[in-house]
Amino acid sequence: MLIKTPEEIEKIRAAGKILAKTAKIVLAEAKEGVVLRSLDKLAEKLIKESGAKPAFLGYRPFGARAPYPCSICASVNDVVVHGVPSDYALQSGDILKLDFGVNLTGWNADAAWTVAIGKIDDAKRKLLKTTETALFDGIKQMKPGKTLGDIGWAINERVNKGGFAVVEGLTGHGIGRDIHEEPSVYNVGQKGRGLELKPGMVLAIEPMVSAGSPKILQRKDDSFVIEDGSVSAHFEHTVAVTEKGPQILTLI
Repeated sequence: MLIKTPEEIEKIRAAGKILAKTAKIVLAEAKEGVVLRSLDKLAEKLIKESGAKPAFLGYRPFGARAPYPCSICASVNDVVVHGVPSDYALQSGDILKLDFGVNLTGWNADAAWTVAIGKIDDAKRKLLKTTETALFDGIKQMKPGKTLGDIGWAINERVNKGGFAVVEGLTGHGIGRDIHEEPSVYNVGQKGRGLELKPGMVLAIEPMVSAGSPKILQRKDDSFVIEDGSVSAHFEHTVAVTEKGPQILTLI
């Protein structure tokens, strides 16, 4: 279901508001010494208190070995995405990616942020800024008549200018009734190529960027890690294509 009605977009927006409210609180708690599992429990509590469900809990994405056991993904340093919250205590210098999914009355929203723990060096700070800027560069392309290739081109251009690499094999996606829907949204592309964007499309745009190798490995817990151990960053928003341009449904 590529095209959503205005009423359906409002339902996704409602899920996005709960996600944003939850993320704002959880991200503020992500500090040195905090255990990842505690962030997951906090997110689950907040989402359920809001009358929604954690969209990731029990969800089995394509290629995964097992259903996901937690409410959020918490990925540290070289782990790009799908990191399972553990008893790891955050340390100064860590790069933490928190990915949130919320299901409200059968409609989903998905968004992610990367935060610095304690003091980080200038190279990591540049990685975070470049990745977040790439996300918004991609979102700016989400106008009727533009294409998926325009989104990927804008993201990759920003990442390359920053001296970093788009992670291979991981993409954004459509979203709505399911957390992952067609189409796949690549973070590389050619201007004017690919599926044409039309009003009513809702996409999760999510650049995933490596400071080193773009190649990844899948661990036994289904998380994805940079092959050469380099740090990575990940930012994501759920965005609707409208006649007036892109509308971000998960803004904090």
